[in-house]
Amino acid sequence: MLRRERLKMILREINLHNKVISADLSEKLSISEDSIRRDLKELAEEGVILKVHGGAMSKTFYYPFDGNNKVYALAAKQQIAEKTIGLFKKNMLLMVEGGTTIMEIAKKIPENLQATFFTLSPQVAITLAEHEQLSVISIGGHLGKNANLHTGAGVINELANIKVDLCVIGANGLSAKEGLTDSDWEVVQVIKAMMRSAKKTAVVCIAEKLNSVQRMKVCDISDIDYLITELPPESPLLSAYSGKLKKI
Repeated sequence: MLRRERLKMILREINLHNKVISADLSEKLSISEDSIRRDLKELAEEGVILKVHGGAMSKTFYYPFDGNNKVYALAAKQQIAEKTIGLFKKNMLLMVEGGTTIMEIAKKIPENLQATFFTLSPQVAITLAEHEQLSVISIGGHLGKNANLHTGAGVINELANIKVDLCVIGANGLSAKEGLTDSDWEVVQVIKAMMRSAKKTAVVCIAEKLNSVQRMKVCDISDIDYLITELPPESPLLSAYSGKLKKI
C-alpha cells in the first residue's frame, strides 16, 4: 500500500470513529506501530488531526469546540437529523448524547416544539438553548475531552433518577452481531446509564459505520428500538438488522 493511500485510510478511520488507537490501526493496516505513530505525527503537523496519548482523534468535536472545523459526512448527518426529529413530540422528555450528528439534530429542531431535553454535552446544551420553546437541562460531571461529554460516577447517579420518553445516542461502532460498541470505557458506562433511564432508545448512525466494531460493548441490537441512518429502510445494507429493530 502506498504511503499516501495509507494516510487517507488512517484519516478516514479517525473522522469516522472520532478517536483511534495506534495498536488498532497497526492491526487493521498490517503495519508496525512505529509506522503508525510516524503517520499520525505527519497528519497532526498538517493540522488535520489531533495526536493524543496512544493514538489520535478528530478535530471536529474536540474541546475547545471550534464550529469552523469541517464535519465529516455532513450531508448524511443532516439527513439523519431530519428523520430523527420526526420522533420528537410535544411535551416529551428527551435525552441526547453528544457528537456531530446530535449537533445537527439540535440545530434542526422545529422552533415550535415544546419539550424538555437532558444532555451530557455542553455544546449540544448551548445549541438546544437557542430554541425558545425548549427546556434544556445539562447534566454535569467530568468533561471528557475525547468526546466533549460529561462522564463519571456523578453523571451516572444523576441519570438513575431520571426517566425520559426517548434517548438518542450516536454510534461509534454498530453491527447486527456485536451490537453497539465504543472505544472509551467512561463513555460506555454513561451510555448504558442513559439507556436505563429511557423508555425507548434511538441510535443515529451514518451508513459508513454499519458493521463496524469497537473494543467495548454497550448493548445488543435487541436493546435498541430505532436505528436511524441516511439510507432508506429497504436498503440492502440494513437487511442484517431486519426484525431486530425499527429502521428509519
